[in-house]
Amino acid sequence: MNAVTGTRFHPLSVAAVERLTDEAVAVTLLPPPELAPLYRFLPGQYLTVRRVIDGEEVRRSYSICAGLDDGALRIGIKRVPGGRFSGWATTALAAGDVVEAMPPEGSFVFRPDATAARTVVGIAAGSGITPILAIARTLLAREPQSRFVLLYGNRSTADVMFRAALDDLKDRHLARFTVLHVLSREASELAALHGRLDEARIRALLPGLAPPGAIAAAYLCGPAGLPEAATAALLGLGVAPARIHVERFTPAEGAPIRPPERAAADAPTVARLRLTLDGTTREVPMAEGETVLEAGLRAGIDVPWSCRGGMCCTCRARVTAGAVEMDHNYSLQPWETEAGFVLTCQSRPRTPLVAVDYDAV
Repeated sequence: MNAVTGTRFHPLSVAAVERLTDEAVAVTLLPPPELAPLYRFLPGQYLTVRRVIDGEEVRRSYSICAGLDDGALRIGIKRVPGGRFSGWATTALAAGDVVEAMPPEGSFVFRPDATAARTVVGIAAGSGITPILAIARTLLAREPQSRFVLLYGNRSTADVMFRAALDDLKDRHLARFTVLHVLSREASELAALHGRLDEARIRALLPGLAPPGAIAAAYLCGPAGLPEAATAALLGLGVAPARIHVERFTPAEGAPIRPPERAAADAPTVARLRLTLDGTTREVPMAEGETVLEAGLRAGIDVPWSCRGGMCCTCRARVTAGAVEMDHNYSLQPWETEAGFVLTCQSRPRTPLVAVDYDAV
């Protein structure tokens, strides 16, 4: 996704709101016809949405749950305790409303290959199923010789998002789609399916469903703890690191989301920031303690951001001069950091001059 288009919000009509569980909904969005090309997506990507709540702009990122052949742009939203956007979306949002959203973003993507004959694994917990469902739907529709194996953890049957959609996929692709539900607070006929989807359980269950040597790719998404446990299990089973793809939507345990900071107008300058966005380069001062994102916002530049916690990748940019240090990185892939990409919400200057390019792809 080109950062030039990715920095702009556009109004999208809400075509439908489907109740998934007591705490979750699927929201189908309809871009205006002239903007439809901007909202083409790859399975695994997300939308950053925004709304003004109690006088404050709130931005959140939600994964797309539709497959490439579903003919829809649909996101899954689960209410979280104290979540202002998710609380509104799961109780008040209705068909006919308008939601502002950026075009799709994210590097946690699956690219189908009609000639492939491979086994792809998904490991998810809670609302982490959202991008995994998009990937599974696309693989099953576009790779007739491939199969998808899903391990999905929840508290109880009532908490399972997209249960009907998963059952439908299983019925239509009996030989190519396998799903195991692991429930932590509800007893199962099989003891192995009762408990947390932790490293030991994954290592015990997965080999019987997909021989580790046959796993071409594994996609992991869930709250803190699940990606780490699943990664450790896969590595322990011999799956190569390059085949493991991770998406996080909350910080790792103990890693706080820093609130945005605004330096005082007379704060001393510790570095100069040369920022390129939408084809325009501006130079702004950076105060002590500021991140690249905070400096850009303080200068009045509409730089892209969403979570500010290092998870969503919306603020991704490439360092083209100087050096920065990131506080946290929960979303950039190794190849991206090697290519010079950083999360600007986590990046602080290490040199007197830092240049970043949001338009780099």
